Amino acid sequence: MSCLASCCAAATCGLCSSVASGISKKSARLAYCGLFGLSLIVSWILREVAAPLLEKLPWINTSTHTKAWFQQQAVLRVSLGNFLFFAVLALIMIGVKDQNDRRDSWHHGGWIAKMVIWLLLVILMFFLPNVVITVYGTLSKFGAGLFLLVQVIILLDFTHSWNDAWVEKDEQKWYIALLAVSVGCYLAAFVFSGILFLWFNPSGHDCGLNIFFIVMTMVLAFSFGIIALHPAVNGSLLPASVISVYCAYVCYTGLSSEPRDYVCNGLHNKSSAVSTSTLILGMLTTVLSVLYSALRAGSSTTFLSPPSSPKSGSKKPLLEGEDVEEGKGKKETEAQPVTYSYSFFHLIFALASMYSAMLLSGWTSSSESSDLVDVGWTSVWVRICTEWVTAAFYVWTLVAPLILPGREFF
Repeated sequence: MSCLASCCAAATCGLCSSVASGISKKSARLAYCGLFGLSLIVSWILREVAAPLLEKLPWINTSTHTKAWFQQQAVLRVSLGNFLFFAVLALIMIGVKDQNDRRDSWHHGGWIAKMVIWLLLVILMFFLPNVVITVYGTLSKFGAGLFLLVQVIILLDFTHSWNDAWVEKDEQKWYIALLAVSVGCYLAAFVFSGILFLWFNPSGHDCGLNIFFIVMTMVLAFSFGIIALHPAVNGSLLPASVISVYCAYVCYTGLSSEPRDYVCNGLHNKSSAVSTSTLILGMLTTVLSVLYSALRAGSSTTFLSPPSSPKSGSKKPLLEGEDVEEGKGKKETEAQPVTYSYSFFHLIFALASMYSAMLLSGWTSSSESSDLVDVGWTSVWVRICTEWVTAAFYVWTLVAPLILPGREFF
C-alpha cells in the first residue's frame, strides 16, 4: 500500500509543476473536471489491483471477505477522499457574491496546494476504520440519487438551450434540421424500445415486469410529443424527442443491470460485457454532466447562475452612473459579481463522486461476481426510478408555465 501511495504521490506531484502553473482563471472550471476525471481513473485502477494490497492491512481485513468486498473498499475510499475535497470547497464558498471576496481567489487559484490536499485526503481514507466507509457507502446511495436528479436538470437545460439556439436563427434550414433531428430521435427511441422487447422478454418466460418497464417507456415517449405539441403548452418537439431517447437508454441500463441468473435478462450470457459497457456509458454520462455544468455555469438560463450574476438576467449595471467621488476625481467601480454559484458548482462534483462510487461498486451489492459492476436489483430500480423522475421533470417544465404564470421555467 505504501508503494502504491508513493507512486500516486510521485505521479501527481509531477503533474503539479507542469499543469497547475498553466491554469488560468478562465480554465479553472475545466481543471476541476480534470481533477474529477483523475479520481475516476484512480478508482478504476485501484478497483482492479488494490484488493491484494488491502488484504494485508489489518485495520481493513478484519474478517473473511470476498474479492468484491475489497474492490468496493478501494472504490469507496477514493470516492470519500474526493467527496470530502469538493464538499469542503462547497462549504467554504457559501455566500461568495463578488470577485472582491478573498474566497474568489481560493476558488480559481492555489492549484498545487489543492492537488496535494486532494492526494492526502485520498491516501488518508485508507487508514480509516471499515465502519466509516460502511456509513459513507450507505449515504452515497442517497447522494447518487441526488446527482441523478441534477443530471436530469442538466439534460433538460441542454435540450431547451439547443432548441432555443436553433429557433433564434429563424431560418428555414434550421427549422428543417430541428424537425429532422426530432423525427430521428423519436425513431431511435421506438426502435430501441422494440429491441428491448427481444432482449428482455425471452419466449417461454413470464416477464411481466420487464414488459411493464418497456411499455411505460414507449407510453412516456408518446406522451411527451402530445403534450409538447399541444397549443396551450407552446412546447417543441426536439426536447421531447431527446428526452424520449434518454428514457429509452435509462430503461436499457436498468434492464441490463438485472442479475445474470434472472431468466428474463436475455443478455445474461453476456453479463460481463454488458455490465462493462453499461459502466462505461454511465461514467461517460457522468463526466459529460459535470463537464457541461462547468462550461454552462454562468449562462442566462442555467441553474448554476446566482441571482446577482450579470449573466443571470440582472439588468443592474456593473458601473454606477455617478462614480466620480466629489472633490477627488477618482473613479470607484463596484465589485464585479460572480457569474455562477461556486458552492453549488462544487456540490455537483461532490455528488458526482458518490454516484461514480456506486457505479464502480455495483451500488455496494456484493451478491454478484467481482467481475461484474453495476449489477443487481438495487441498480435496476434506481435506473427505472430515474427514468420516471426524468419524465416527471420534463412534463413539469411544460405545464409549469400554465400552472404558475409569470415565472420562467427553462
